[in-house]
Amino acid sequence: MTALLADPVSEVVAAAEQLLTRRTGAPVTLVDPVDLGGSGRTVVLRVRVAENPFSLPRTLVIKQVRDNFQGATKTAIALPAASEGDFDVETAFLREAVSYQFANALAKDARPGAELLASDLDARLLILSDLGDATAISVRLEDSDPDTVTHTLMAMAQAMGRMHAATVGREDDFTALLRRAEVAHCSDEVADQVGRAVAGVPAMLVESLGIDVCSDILEQVQHAQTLFSGGRFRAFSPSDLCPDNIIVNDDGVQFLDYEWGGYRDALLDITYALVSFPGCLCNIDLTEERASAMVDAWRAEVVGMWPALADEAELGRRIVEAQLIWVWLSTYLYLPEDHSRIAAVREHYLSIPRADALVGRWARLARSAQLAGNDAVEAHARDVVAALRTEFS
Repeated sequence: MTALLADPVSEVVAAAEQLLTRRTGAPVTLVDPVDLGGSGRTVVLRVRVAENPFSLPRTLVIKQVRDNFQGATKTAIALPAASEGDFDVETAFLREAVSYQFANALAKDARPGAELLASDLDARLLILSDLGDATAISVRLEDSDPDTVTHTLMAMAQAMGRMHAATVGREDDFTALLRRAEVAHCSDEVADQVGRAVAGVPAMLVESLGIDVCSDILEQVQHAQTLFSGGRFRAFSPSDLCPDNIIVNDDGVQFLDYEWGGYRDALLDITYALVSFPGCLCNIDLTEERASAMVDAWRAEVVGMWPALADEAELGRRIVEAQLIWVWLSTYLYLPEDHSRIAAVREHYLSIPRADALVGRWARLARSAQLAGNDAVEAHARDVVAALRTEFS
């Protein structure tokens, strides 16, 4: 992280000073901006509060969504190309603001990440509490000590579970905030992208790998798609759970970036990690023991809300269902060699070659299906693994 003096940064700091001055009724001066790494469309800064008339924290984080800023290169979940629909920057910002407003109402130990201190919807500006010195979870996951890796994964799963348990039954509150921001009618971009994957992957598997998708698998995929719009285990999710958006500080695991925040089946969150982050090419060394430890840590937090998940067979079936739809999405994003379906592709800290990622994700799905007794998904996944290895050999 380095101090910045570029004009866009000065503009963002000035806008934040104006917003806080309006909110406090006294001048607020912010100094020493430090780049925290935004996307090509966002500026994210840490600033120090030089004049602090109303006991503001000593440091704050400012995030502004801009139309044309091309500063840092950090991107979130793979965005659809222009041919698949335009990315609505304003809608994404409003959804993130709503998600932070919603999270503010949660108890501190259940809050996914930072506290929203102020916002200006017209300026697309958020002022957040500073989570302080933190370690990216990707760094923890590359630790040479295997126990550290396992404990980090379990802590991440526990944090997810606490968030899920705290938000069960509060979807109406979240929807009311969306309506107030006039974005309740806007679709969920992640769910839309999954819909395109459901429609497109069968032809891709035939054309690229020579594998036909039987009706049983198609039916299971289509049912898994409904986890984004319904299901028994709905809870709030930040949605973009790539390791680049997860940190560890003194308070534990914290989740960043809520542009896609919303309600969906909570199994999608824990399986996002089990699949190994299908929206990017990140990979973690996930042994069966680690995967089981993660699931147990997550379930311990949510089973009081969802007693059905105490049943191993039920939980195993649900995990395979959620894994299936994520592997479907990952195949849609990364099987084409030219990446024509992705607007921005970048290297993440834990990135591996796409061939290795796809093989690993399908192989994990096959193993989960075997353990759950889902013979159709197991056989299909093993066929895809074999074809991928032949294709990429």
